[in-house]
Amino acid sequence: MSKKYDVLGIGNALVDVLTREQESFLAAHQIEKGGMTLIDTERATSLYEMMSAGTEVSGGSAANTIAGVASLGAKAAFIGKVAND
Repeated sequence: MSKKYDVLGIGNALVDVLTREQESFLAAHQIEKGGMTLIDTERATSLYEMMSAGTEVSGGSAANTIAGVASLGAKAAFIGKVAND
């Protein structure tokens, strides 16, 4: 029997938001520079209204691992969940 994937990742379907902000913005909103903080929808909406334009990319350790092994040539897949989907 032939397998379809070499690696399957199952994890939280997170989104990383990359943006450039002043140190004062981070301090005012109690955000650790270079850190990772899970936030709820209400806080995300509030921060988006105040920050400069950002880039959204898939994130989370499972998704990042799958992206890494796929970049090395493996057949990879990811299963994740967002909210009630």
